[in-house]
Amino acid sequence: VQLQASGGGLVQAGGSLRLSCAASGRTFSNNAMGWFRQAPGKEREFVGAISWRGGRIYYADSVKGRFTTSRDNAKNTVYLQMNSLKPEDTAVYYCAAGRQAYSGNSPSEYNYWGQGTQVTVSS
Repeated sequence: VQLQASGGGLVQAGGSLRLSCAASGRTFSNNAMGWFRQAPGKEREFVGAISWRGGRIYYADSVKGRFTTSRDNAKNTVYLQMNSLKPEDTAVYYCAAGRQAYSGNSPSEYNYWGQGTQVTVSS
């Protein structure tokens, strides 16, 4: 089972990036999917989560209104569209599969993790 995150890179403040997370080895269409990030010297923090059919979506206050998560269960892929990026968004971004159909903002609610993709926002 593997979650492969991609789409990270270097962008100027105010720019946009779209992260993708493709799952292989099994389907996660019955599981919530989440995004977390970790900046150097900081703990991993919750970014957003989407329920198994996309009916419930949650965001951290720090990204609300700027980030959008979505999923395509036919492709076993989840996305994170990041707009109006700020230097404080710089981090390694991880996707994760939840233990259940609905998962929240705690890492303990997720049991499969991708390898992470670096996002760097320059000022």
